[in-house]
Amino acid sequence: MTRAVTVSRIWQETPEICCFELIPDQGGPVTFTPGAHIDVHLPNDLIRQYSLWNGPDDTQSYLIGVKREPQSRGGSVAVHSLVQGDKLQISDPRNNFELDAGDGPALLLAGGIGITPLLSMARHLNAKGRDHCLHLFARDAVHAPFQNELAVLPEAPVHLGLVSTALDRVLAGILDGPASDAHLYLCGPGPFMDLAERQAALAGWTAAQVHLERFSADPDGLDNGGEGFEVLLKQSGKSICVEEGETIIEAMEAAGIAHLTSCEMGVCGTCMATVIEGEPDHRDQYLNDTEKASGKVIMPCVSRCKGKRLVLDL
Repeated sequence: MTRAVTVSRIWQETPEICCFELIPDQGGPVTFTPGAHIDVHLPNDLIRQYSLWNGPDDTQSYLIGVKREPQSRGGSVAVHSLVQGDKLQISDPRNNFELDAGDGPALLLAGGIGITPLLSMARHLNAKGRDHCLHLFARDAVHAPFQNELAVLPEAPVHLGLVSTALDRVLAGILDGPASDAHLYLCGPGPFMDLAERQAALAGWTAAQVHLERFSADPDGLDNGGEGFEVLLKQSGKSICVEEGETIIEAMEAAGIAHLTSCEMGVCGTCMATVIEGEPDHRDQYLNDTEKASGKVIMPCVSRCKGKRLVLDL
């Protein structure tokens, strides 16, 4: 289900990042939880996910920040081509990057445009008076986004131009000695995420304390290996064979069956399907451990089957 919005305001946050204010055409307050994202249906028929950086007082519009990526598959270029007054369709906010409900301290580490969901978290935590610190890592001051918003937060240091060895050392110092009730939130480019996750493990953060949101996956790291299997699509009654090296989505498309997708890398959640029967072989970076353990949902753009047959509610 989608809703209509109007692009009411656009501004250049950095040379690469534009911010967009989207106002619902039907009015009414915007409801969301910090860390949420929306699906944006673009004029070129692409669908892309963008995190909301709204604070607790931003309830009349959706605020997104988008970095222009010339090497992307067209999403960011299409967004940067929008003009004030354009009409769009968006999804309701969804959240797979929720803040922990406890009262323990929150440590937020953002790499570049990865700050968007973490900025929303920090603004909410600040309003609640909950202990937190948001660290932004950027290559220089010109490319560091949301400096005005960071300036009003109690603890929001900005780290600029760190080379790999210095970044390693700074992260180790920030992550050292975690409290037992602390939670760590990471969002940013893949190499930054990998390094921060490794340093967190070395510093003694448990898996349950670490929460991540990835904007993209390494295409070279995607694994479509494994034996072929059958997929029965319950709603259509069609059965397809998924060969080794082929994704479920690719097999569906080859059979003339359309299904909504976006990233096709297992990070955005657009293609998520309900599993009626069979055991998924999860290879995505979107579902959390509980969702994967339930076996009730699958990302057919990357995940496969541990047996010979899956029945999906499609």
